[in-house]
Amino acid sequence: MKKFDLRSINKELCNFANVINKNKVESKDYQDFNNKELKVGVDLGTSSIVLTILDNNNKIIYGDFAYDNAVRDGIVVNFLDSVNILKELKEKAEKVLHTELLTAAGAIPPQTGEKSKKIVSNVIEEAGFKCTNVIDEPTAAAKFLGIENGTVVDIGGGTTGITIFKDKKIIKVLDEPTGGFHMTLVLGGRYHISNKEAEKLKRDHSKEKEVFPIIKPVVEKMGVILNSMRPLITSPIIVVGGATNFEQFDATFAKIVGQPIYKPKYPEFVTPLGIALFDTRI
Repeated sequence: MKKFDLRSINKELCNFANVINKNKVESKDYQDFNNKELKVGVDLGTSSIVLTILDNNNKIIYGDFAYDNAVRDGIVVNFLDSVNILKELKEKAEKVLHTELLTAAGAIPPQTGEKSKKIVSNVIEEAGFKCTNVIDEPTAAAKFLGIENGTVVDIGGGTTGITIFKDKKIIKVLDEPTGGFHMTLVLGGRYHISNKEAEKLKRDHSKEKEVFPIIKPVVEKMGVILNSMRPLITSPIIVVGGATNFEQFDATFAKIVGQPIYKPKYPEFVTPLGIALFDTRI
């Protein structure tokens, strides 16, 4: 397992962001790939589904995503929509890579139970993969980050998942239904607009100075959730997930927690990359 090194992590995340955002991968570079060497991660998020592909050396090969409304608070609520979106992502990736994708790993918020794990596995299988693993999201994030000791706070669209590690072992897990969707609800209520319009406003970085003071109480609540786990919290404290994508998030969260906070670049891609690392064929 690699050691936590924020500089190298940010380099990998910038590389992945370049791949996934441009969505331009020269297919000729990948014609010789053996599909049995590829590792695939599927992140069924509240606001998007992310597909991540690594080679057998964990080098980033390909990534893509699609916005969706098929998941709520970390739980799949529209099975068919999730399957169809994932099928489209899979077929698109296979055309680019000139190979069939055989297996994939998935993830769930912590403490959401075997039923949630089974649903995620079924979505992956129905989309045409063999599901090799379903782990909890903060554990996936920790794997990518190289955490042996520390606290991973994974703030997604629907939940805040917290996992505390000591000597490579999980000593405490907590999941609370507070995330980006709750920011959207607050914005919608403040401006009397639909959730769709509020979500668009939340994602508009040019509006952050206007938006953040309104959703700040939600961020502060996330900090309070973490504080409830004292004195078990270990350092470093690393926040990941799309809901952390505000410039003022770090300072606001750190003020509530009373400790330094580390937030990687493109925090929304940490967990998807970590999920792919668990696509093992034993």
